[in-house]
Amino acid sequence: MKLFAPFRLRQIEFQNRIAVSSMCEYSAVDGHPGTWHLVHLGSRAVGGAALVMAEASAVEDIGRISPGDTGLYLDSHVEAWASIVQFLKQQGAVAGIQLAHAGRKASTDAPWRGGKPLSKEHGGWTPVSASPIPFDEGHPVPHELTVDELEQIIKLFEKAAHRALAAGFQIAELHAAHGYLLHQFLSPLCNHRTDSYGGSFQNRIRLLIRVTQAVREVWPESYPLFVRISATDWKEGGWDLEQSIELSRRFKGIGVDLVDVSSGGAVPGVKIPVGPGYQVEFAEAIRKEVGIPTGAVGMITDPAQADTILSSEQADMVFLARELLRDPYWPRRAAKALNAELKIPPQYQRAW
Repeated sequence: MKLFAPFRLRQIEFQNRIAVSSMCEYSAVDGHPGTWHLVHLGSRAVGGAALVMAEASAVEDIGRISPGDTGLYLDSHVEAWASIVQFLKQQGAVAGIQLAHAGRKASTDAPWRGGKPLSKEHGGWTPVSASPIPFDEGHPVPHELTVDELEQIIKLFEKAAHRALAAGFQIAELHAAHGYLLHQFLSPLCNHRTDSYGGSFQNRIRLLIRVTQAVREVWPESYPLFVRISATDWKEGGWDLEQSIELSRRFKGIGVDLVDVSSGGAVPGVKIPVGPGYQVEFAEAIRKEVGIPTGAVGMITDPAQADTILSSEQADMVFLARELLRDPYWPRRAAKALNAELKIPPQYQRAW
């Protein structure tokens, strides 16, 4: 059984292979997490997940998906995160944070209010991107980032990493998936630049590679660094698995410890063959071709399914999202189903 086997990356040991995938809660105030985030993330730590990844947190205010997104662009965010991180660690979980910039998908309302683009009159702002191409009909034309502005973006990620470290996080993950800024540079569907950040594969990966190197320099040698990617755009002419494999080779050479493999999000209206474990094959391909640890995510809901993914060496960790929204104690239910042992908080032991 692999699901409940310990896993070590650098000097960090995970008590099992279950990770809480980053899930935006759209409930922060000026980028500051609050009691909702403490209870939300804390419940998953109490539930037995080895790694609790906090939601995508913006490296600048205009990098938020919505005004309710968390951030790490102010020094005051450090204190807001610190008490949450402390609680996660007290429960035996490793605390992770996803550093992100929404790019052209920024300045939108919360999903339960429709998720539509926000006008400036309603608290919105002008988004930025690799090229001045709106995400969809009704979305604003983003500002095309200049080379000088890209230098500032790299520094913003670096500063956010410093704040994450000060807050006590042990894992940093760069969000280069789901059509957000770093993915916008990777995908030819979003990036029509003709300078050194567009066109060829080497140019399109340049920003992500430079951000990764900058964050790796900040992040302690003893702590792992992850990158989440979309392995494919699911559209001809877009980013694909072959490019993801080559990118992951570059990651391995610059200190990335795990590739968190998702897919899609670059452009709307794409037909994705969603089904149980539909993205696992991408994690497996990258793992086998590159020899780098991977995380599998996407409709992983059954304990036996999760264990099979790991036991058959398709991935090294499983990242659960919606299943852990439905049941924060899924790891405990999985341990019972697989006859595995999982440490129970003393406050809860009388129920087991």
